[in-house]
Amino acid sequence: MFKNKKKIIFFDGDGTIWYPQSSKRKKAPHWIYSDKNIGDNYLEHLILTPSALVLLKKLKKLGIILILLSTYPHFPKEADILQKAKIKHFKLEEIFDDFYTSRNKQEGKGEAIVRILRKKHILKSQALMVGDSYRFDYLSAKRVGVDALLIKSEYMKHPPRGKKIQKTISGLKDLVGILSNKNIFIK
Repeated sequence: MFKNKKKIIFFDGDGTIWYPQSSKRKKAPHWIYSDKNIGDNYLEHLILTPSALVLLKKLKKLGIILILLSTYPHFPKEADILQKAKIKHFKLEEIFDDFYTSRNKQEGKGEAIVRILRKKHILKSQALMVGDSYRFDYLSAKRVGVDALLIKSEYMKHPPRGKKIQKTISGLKDLVGILSNKNIFIK
């Protein structure tokens, strides 16, 4: 599936690692932050994606660098505070090696990925982005030369006109299957 071994995996947060319990993957997860009935209590309504914790622990054991990279429409400091709250809520502090937030623009994650890879002295070919948004996760990573997997969902059922998505998975559980092909990971 991948040409080169992977040393680092970037994961999106909303819709990938967690999502609103009431809508699962039938509706884009961002609605929860603007729902007036939920308000600031959105953490109570978010759940971890099934198999997320098992997958992340397996990857961690393999020595893969795990990075949480989410897009936020907030200023950087506020975005980091919101991201830390979610990580703490789900008790993922010991799982992820680091976390970053990117601005709410299509190329935001791609730009962040390139900066992080340079900082860590890791080649683009050794990186993978996993997310649920075609524009913000998949396309952003592909445009900077990083492999990406798009998680299929009801809200991402049809890619934008004329766009072919080559690498999709049904959910994080599919990544567990990819783990059995150990030659794609660097130990």
